[in-house]
Amino acid sequence: MIGYLRKAARLFHPESKRTIILPLDHGLSEGNIPGLEDLGSLLRGLQHLPLQGVILHKGMVMATAGEIRLDQSLIVHLSAGTRHGLPSYNKALVCSVPEALRLGADMVSMHINIGNDLEDRMLSDLGACVEEAHQLGLPLLAMIYARGGQIVNENDPTLVAHSIRIGAELGADVIKVPSCGSHPSFARAVATCPVPVVISGGPRNGDFRHFLRNVREALDSGVSGVCIGRNIFQQENPAKALEEVCALVHGK
Repeated sequence: MIGYLRKAARLFHPESKRTIILPLDHGLSEGNIPGLEDLGSLLRGLQHLPLQGVILHKGMVMATAGEIRLDQSLIVHLSAGTRHGLPSYNKALVCSVPEALRLGADMVSMHINIGNDLEDRMLSDLGACVEEAHQLGLPLLAMIYARGGQIVNENDPTLVAHSIRIGAELGADVIKVPSCGSHPSFARAVATCPVPVVISGGPRNGDFRHFLRNVREALDSGVSGVCIGRNIFQQENPAKALEEVCALVHGK
């Protein structure tokens, strides 16, 4: 227990007590998308910034692990699905916790979608992976979205609040959900969650100032940081975009 708690604590900046995580797992689901053609160059260009964690699939860990600083958490992603799948919201396990540990993971992550016909299997996967990760001394980050089935709006504050509760009930150490800004139910769910909650960045926002305002609202609602991908690596200058996010999250 002590081991995974110490690893989870290291994900958070010692002064701000918040975290910035860069997910780079999109290539498996989306293909060769802009911004991720050369992961090594991308990571080297961000080396000087206070980034706490990087999320990668196992193959890219083997290709780029040398570009991740020793003071950054290497988070190996366990689940995947492609946009071509039927249904596209399905997420299946593609890496085991022991394999992630052999790759040098400081943490593991997985994505599940609720509110659809595959919810039971994805919930079962999450529960089993939390148990195995903790047995091996690794914390787990759960990305939980209401997606598929009859879900109309995955950013619905009630659904996001329920997603947060699911992560807490199943023992995740950090929970990633879409942001609901300053909505009272979102703030209540974050405040009553026993583990840190971080927000996703969502699709690339053409108005970066507006995106930063959304991040500020979420931080004011009590979240412990951000897990942002496309709104960093798909910007014209990813380092400058991340620098502005760091200033917002860490207050420097």
